[in-house]
Amino acid sequence: MYRGASVGSPPTGVSVVGVYEVDHSEVPLINVSTRGKVLTGNDVMIGGFVIQGDKPQTVAIVATGPSLSQYGVTGVLANPTLTLVRSSDQSVLATNDDWQSAPNAAQIQASGFAPSHMLESAVLATLPPGAYTAIVSGANGGTGVAVVAVYSLR
Repeated sequence: MYRGASVGSPPTGVSVVGVYEVDHSEVPLINVSTRGKVLTGNDVMIGGFVIQGDKPQTVAIVATGPSLSQYGVTGVLANPTLTLVRSSDQSVLATNDDWQSAPNAAQIQASGFAPSHMLESAVLATLPPGAYTAIVSGANGGTGVAVVAVYSLR
């Protein structure tokens, strides 16, 4: 039992999980995702990822909320907004609310990674090597459960 936790109640808090390919670089990681509660202020969902190597890579970053209810998830984030940030200088590279409004919506659709619900968000970008952050917040201060996923389009 965790110190301070009462019997029957799980501990809560913020955690970080890292996934690294170290043994078989010829078999690259092509997707990473996480599900969590999106709140407001500093309590939004943050997913970090790194583009390795010496060449740019095209990725699809998707924030889902409403479509999760079909899988029995309750309290979903009704309208997720996605922001892509370059970690080295905190520059906002892209933001999207409602994937079909993205300037490259046709390419998102063609990639096979378009969200199934029109209120969900997606960014398709070709990024140089470096560290990036995908931030999921709720439009108009909304809160709820969401998933953020990053897919490599190799």
